[in-house]
Amino acid sequence: MWTVPLVPGSVRAARERAERSLVLFGVAPGSPLGGAALLVISELVANAVRHAQNSPDAEITLTVNDRLLVVGVADLDPRPMALTGHSSGRGLHTVAELAGEYGGDVRVEPAADGRGKSLVVRFILPTGTPGPTGTP
Repeated sequence: MWTVPLVPGSVRAARERAERSLVLFGVAPGSPLGGAALLVISELVANAVRHAQNSPDAEITLTVNDRLLVVGVADLDPRPMALTGHSSGRGLHTVAELAGEYGGDVRVEPAADGRGKSLVVRFILPTGTPGPTGTP
């Protein structure tokens, strides 16, 4: 888990950190799954930069277990996020399509403390994906 300020340069920084984490988890960034995960992180952070004006930063989580790769981007903006509809744009639609290609899903979850929300994207790992080799 790490935090990025919600400014345009944070998209690139989040992607670079995620790329290093994926390598530690045994997911090659150049693989289809690695590429999908990096695009999802880019889209979610860009979305937070554009729309979470009430949040100074976003918290990013990236976890892998024997079955799932999970990406989460949380912010403190209390406004709910719709995954479909006119206001969400193509970015979240792309995120949902990528998760679906791996049998996964996208969820918008309220923050545990009642402040803000978290977009969580789950990918089911393809058979034969190596497990974690370290901790990011």
